Amino acid sequence: MTATPDAKPRGTRLPRLARRRQLLSAAQEVFVENGYHAAAMDDIAERAGVSKPVLYQHFPGKQELYLALLDLHVDDMIARCRDALASTTDNKQRVQAAIGAFFDFVSNQGEAFRLVFESDLRNVAPVRQRIERNLRESAEMISQVIQEDTGCSSDEARLLGVGMVGMAEVSARYWISSNGSIPKDAATQLIARLSWRGISGFPRTTAEH
Repeated sequence: MTATPDAKPRGTRLPRLARRRQLLSAAQEVFVENGYHAAAMDDIAERAGVSKPVLYQHFPGKQELYLALLDLHVDDMIARCRDALASTTDNKQRVQAAIGAFFDFVSNQGEAFRLVFESDLRNVAPVRQRIERNLRESAEMISQVIQEDTGCSSDEARLLGVGMVGMAEVSARYWISSNGSIPKDAATQLIARLSWRGISGFPRTTAEH
């Protein structure tokens, strides 16, 4: 078989964790380029520069490989949101930081966001669970801040949190699909202003510091 230009040379022995990272990186490229159904383990092994038996030593099947990638990037998105909310106690800046986390996510990691936000396997239970975890945990963190600072009930705060996550995700995906026609910082500030104008209208129940 003639190797593709992107295929890695074979024969290099790597520690297990390094090999796993290499395989995940190659798999991500193939899944993003071709979608889950058209991606083949042969293609992933060739892209990584390993034999199929080596690939199967780490991942017993294509779905397990896909789920490992989803876990990696869902964890990353949730961590970005958590770090953004913890980065300041000023709520206006918190909103901008949280919106910025989504824009940063879609502009990094080689279009990994497509695995999380545009998966063609949403009807498969393990995939759906991971995608829903991303929405649920991100929205829950935001709703906790909203509930702490306003008179909203937990259900109201949760709905607002889901709404903010949805707006951030859809806006970021649209921005990246338009090839970043607006600079990322300007796009982030624009959506943050929209979000802040809405959420700041709720009366504070705690004193500003």
